[in-house]
Amino acid sequence: MFTPLWIVLGAVALIAIWFVATYNRLIQSRNRVDEAWSDIEVQMKRRYDLIPNLVDTVKGYTKHEEGVFTKVTEARTAAMSATTPADHAKAENMLSSTLKSLFAVAEAYPQLQAVQSFVDLQHNLTDAEDKIQAARRFYNANIRDFNTMLQVFPTNLIAGMFGFLKREFYDAPDIVNEAPKVQF
Repeated sequence: MFTPLWIVLGAVALIAIWFVATYNRLIQSRNRVDEAWSDIEVQMKRRYDLIPNLVDTVKGYTKHEEGVFTKVTEARTAAMSATTPADHAKAENMLSSTLKSLFAVAEAYPQLQAVQSFVDLQHNLTDAEDKIQAARRFYNANIRDFNTMLQVFPTNLIAGMFGFLKREFYDAPDIVNEAPKVQF
């Protein structure tokens, strides 16, 4: 008489345990995505912090290029204020374009290319670009895993019940994938 009751209670307990475990995996995956995005933001901030020093260094040697400096500053401000991955990708594209213009201007001034602080800034900026790429790959891998969890059955049922939403990849345009380079 108690055997069917125990079977039903056992089945309910197993379903409850599976439900909680699945929900917790979704939370962990979402937190990994948020952490990965935070890594991208840290690397972008590092890059943004290097840009004013770079502009000031170049500005000290080039007196007639104020338009380039203004564009770099505006692009940096736009990139810093972007909120979504898509906005960041667009702003980073614009920033990379303006940095290439800045480096093109710098190439016209051989005395600037010999300044160690300029060379160090260029190397640090390249390093920051490389770290952004690595962080972006890590972020996109976590997004892939999270979005897959949201789409597979039966996890998609729990995700739908608790309002887990698909996240967008950080698909930076090709220009962002290339670190600005200066030819000496």
